[in-house]
Amino acid sequence: MAEFKFDLVVVGCGVAGLSAAVTGAERGLRVAVLERATREERGGQSRFTEAYLRMKNHDEVTDDFDSFLAEHSGYYQDPDYVAEGLRDRKDFSAQTRALASIDAGLISAFSGQVQDTIGWLKSNGVKFDFLPTQFLTSTQPRLLPVGGGEAIVEALATRAEELGAEFFYETTGRSLITAGCNTVAGLRAWSREHGEHSFQGAVVLACGGFEGNAEMLARYLGPRSVFLRPVCKGGYYNRGEGIEMALKIGAAPAGEFGSYHAEPVDPRSGVSEPSIFIFPYGVLVNRLGERFTDEAPGTVDAWYERVTRQIYAQPEGIAWVILDQKVKDIPNYRLGIRTDQAAIEAPTLAELAQKIGVCAMSLEATLASYNAACRDGDYHPLKVDGLATEGLQPPKSNWARPVDQGPYMAYPIISANVFTFGGLKVDEQARVVNGDGQPIDNLYAAGETVGLYFGNYAGGTSVLKGLVFGRLAASHAAGAV
Repeated sequence: MAEFKFDLVVVGCGVAGLSAAVTGAERGLRVAVLERATREERGGQSRFTEAYLRMKNHDEVTDDFDSFLAEHSGYYQDPDYVAEGLRDRKDFSAQTRALASIDAGLISAFSGQVQDTIGWLKSNGVKFDFLPTQFLTSTQPRLLPVGGGEAIVEALATRAEELGAEFFYETTGRSLITAGCNTVAGLRAWSREHGEHSFQGAVVLACGGFEGNAEMLARYLGPRSVFLRPVCKGGYYNRGEGIEMALKIGAAPAGEFGSYHAEPVDPRSGVSEPSIFIFPYGVLVNRLGERFTDEAPGTVDAWYERVTRQIYAQPEGIAWVILDQKVKDIPNYRLGIRTDQAAIEAPTLAELAQKIGVCAMSLEATLASYNAACRDGDYHPLKVDGLATEGLQPPKSNWARPVDQGPYMAYPIISANVFTFGGLKVDEQARVVNGDGQPIDNLYAAGETVGLYFGNYAGGTSVLKGLVFGRLAASHAAGAV
């Protein structure tokens, strides 16, 4: 068994792991980076994401950044613990320290580090701009790195290599090595080429969630998780070992283990993130040919996740959006269709029903009821217009126009699993805490390995979370060394 000694052992080579690796190397630490993928595929999901950032300009997060995270920090929380969570962490009780919900101090530490983190990325060669997004309607601005997540991965990986960090590709962390019951001394890993490795040093777990692990998905999300798939091929690398190895030594969990970030995608497509965001302008039907949700409660960026969860709840976890030719009148409507597969088309609804495998009579009746409920009014496709159906359940709250101009089109939609919500509890220095709320010595977590979300994902925060907590982890580790 090969044995290595480093100051900092980073598990994962996405934006979270690389931010830790570069920061540690900048502070003079000897850094190892373990990556399950090959060098060419390094970066996991970070490599495939467009990396939307919830920022209103290059220096400031959006006005609702903290409040949105706070409003989705847990369900039905005890008000005494909520009040206690507003104090300094040193004054928390043992119960509050280890709650799976997210306290105000952690949210504040997150948002407070964003500006410096963006400046740091710029100093490492990453460029940013407000580029077009997939969303035809939106409530929040999105700052993007030019070149997406891949640009961040390559810039930081190159910088880490320049600073002397050593990369171990096709190598997977398996278990933590402990010295006593609350101190980590390193970890054991498995290399495809060299077998078992042992690494000594402080450990940063930055290896994602468990969206690529069928057993963990079934255990936490339930048997319907067989209808989910990762949103991109990088997600298949995320198998939850980082979370499991920490829980085995007494780490506290955080976030909603039974949930995930949902995105509507075309199951026929093999490209990364083949999203279908055009559904607010059509009618969603399930395998029975029936509507089941309001297709347009508000702007698509704010509501697509909740609509997608309704799709996931349908028979076999699939639905179709039915559109007519009027959708082509929407300026830049193709932005809302990211699949590389063509729409299923037919001159009549009956023929379309046959092609998509639903009952023709049911589909025709559904569209007839919907069309009859549409009312005249001011139609504004690029903003919330309040043009709603009348007397229809479920209603359609915006952009409700009859679907009656053939040929008709349909896209199948399933829920993709962008990342799982459940993870490890950390403090403001990204230290993993144990079941009593005390930091575990030499153990840190960053990115989706950290549990932060409940219910509805705060769009544009996941990449920032990885970057910020990766830097916090390495900074604290450097101070400890």
